[in-house]
Parts: sequence; C-alpha cells; structure tokens
Amino acid sequence: MSHSPQDSASSPYRIRLGTRESPLAMAQAHETRARLCAAHGWDESEVEIVPVVASGDKVLDRPLAEIGGKALWTKELDAWLGEGRIDAAVHSAKDVETIRPDAFHFAAFLPRADRRDCIVGAKSIAAIPNGAIVGTSAPRRASQLLNLRPDCRVVTFRGNVATRLGKLEAGEADVTFLAAAGLERLGQSAVGHALEIDEWVPAAAQGVIAIECRADAPKVTAMLAAIDHASTRAELEAERALLAALGGTCHSPVAVLCVAQKGSDDNMLAMRAVLFSPDGGERVEGTARFAAGDHGVVAALADDLLARASGAITEHFRPGE
Repeated sequence: MSHSPQDSASSPYRIRLGTRESPLAMAQAHETRARLCAAHGWDESEVEIVPVVASGDKVLDRPLAEIGGKALWTKELDAWLGEGRIDAAVHSAKDVETIRPDAFHFAAFLPRADRRDCIVGAKSIAAIPNGAIVGTSAPRRASQLLNLRPDCRVVTFRGNVATRLGKLEAGEADVTFLAAAGLERLGQSAVGHALEIDEWVPAAAQGVIAIECRADAPKVTAMLAAIDHASTRAELEAERALLAALGGTCHSPVAVLCVAQKGSDDNMLAMRAVLFSPDGGERVEGTARFAAGDHGVVAALADDLLARASGAITEHFRPGE
C-alpha cells in the first residue's frame, strides 16, 4: 500500500490535493489549500496541488452523456487516489457521480457558494430574443429553458468557462448558462446575470467544492474534517439522496433546491425538486420538509415525483438501480 506524505518524514508535504487542470478546478484547489492552511496553521508550501488531466476535458465536441457521463470528470483522479499518488481529490460536487466507489468517501464539503445559474447574453429568461440559439450541454438547463421558452433552440456547448464564453463570442449561440459560483471563483461574475431560484431551479450540489479521500486513510480524513461545513454537508447529502432515489444520471433533466430553514433550531431542511421531459414540454415538481439526515422523506418525494410524471419524463430515470 502506498503511504501518505504525512506518514513519511522525508516528504515536504502534509497532504497532496489532486485536481483537474481547468482554471476553475485549480481555483477550487487553491481555495481548499487556503482553508486547510488556515485551519491547521500550515504554510501553503506544505500542501501540494497535483493537476490531473480529466477525460472530460479532452473531448469537447459531444455532450457528456454521450461519452461516458460524469465519470469522465473523476476516473483519473480516482485512479491516482486509489494508487496513493494523491491523498485527496478536489471536485465540483455537481460533477461527481451519485454512486461512488466504496474505497472513497467525502471527508469535507466547503461552505456552499452561490448556487444559482447565470445567464450570459441576455439579462433574464424573458429577455432572451425570440427564436434565440442557446448553448448548453446540461439536460437540466436545456429542458428548463425549453419549458419556459419553447421558441428557443438548444445547441451543444461544452468546455471550460473560457471555452464556452469564446464560443458565445464567436456567435455559435446567442445565450448560454454558467454557474454563478464558478464565475465568482474566477473573478468573472460581471459577465452574467444571476437567475433567481424561484424561477430557475439549480442543479443538485451546485456551488459546492467536495473533497474526497480514501476511506482507509484516517489521518487524511481527520485533516480534511477540520474544513468540513456541516450545513452544506446536510444539503448535499439530501440532494444526492434524491438523485439516488430517482435513479438520476447525466441524461436526467432534474433540478433541486435544498436549503436549511432560516430560524430553525431543529436542523430542518426544505427541498424543492423539479423533473422535466427533455423537450421541456412537461414538468412535475414537489416539495418536502425534513430533519437533516432523514433521507426517507427524500426518497418518498422521489417516489411521488415519478408517480406523477409521464413516460416522457420517467424514461430518463432508473429508480432502484
């Protein structure tokens, strides 16, 4: 078994953080390092950031669902983590598959940033020009847009933030969507207009940085636990439980919002979930209120949504798998 740097007196590093190479992923890794150093009183030189090229960053001309799904963001990091070449992997939580290998676990979720989507190229959904071409590869964004604006046409848009903004500038689409948190972390919030969540429901886990490590690495787990944010974890675990109960995949048009109840002293969460048909013609939604960790209520919400949905929606979910 490979040994972690903290087990070796010869290593200059206390922990090695693996990350994708994109500018946003690197920004997230630097935020993680800064939080670790602040929590433990370390110098930044004691935390190594290890860039890893992800398959999802190599193929940009096809939707993610066609070339392997979310695993394309994680499989290289998983391999390095499993081999002991890194001690932890830093992820955008929404890019991590719902079902993960038992060998790994989420040791920390950083405090959630802005969970909203931003629209780029228009000031609002209503302000999108009639018949506009909208670039996105996310089934949730495409179906939610077509539900609100069936006059628009969706085209595939993949790549990191700079790539997608470049495609927009080149005229490949009139409008696109980007996560507000990602733009904020890159210092580019001014390029878009945030969509309010009462109109436009975000993705599960959006705005959260997740740090994963080996389940058999107690020292690494303890190091990372110092930066875990409890209320974010409660939201994320509930949102991921909903996806699991729905049998959601990267093909599944689902939006979910889970937030701690303001003023609640009993650790209550409120969830709103919406399922769409890919063409946006149908939608079904529901809400639930439950104590943090009570995922039985979340599973019941998933069952209710699927029971009320038509085949045009349910064919994109695989409950029980």
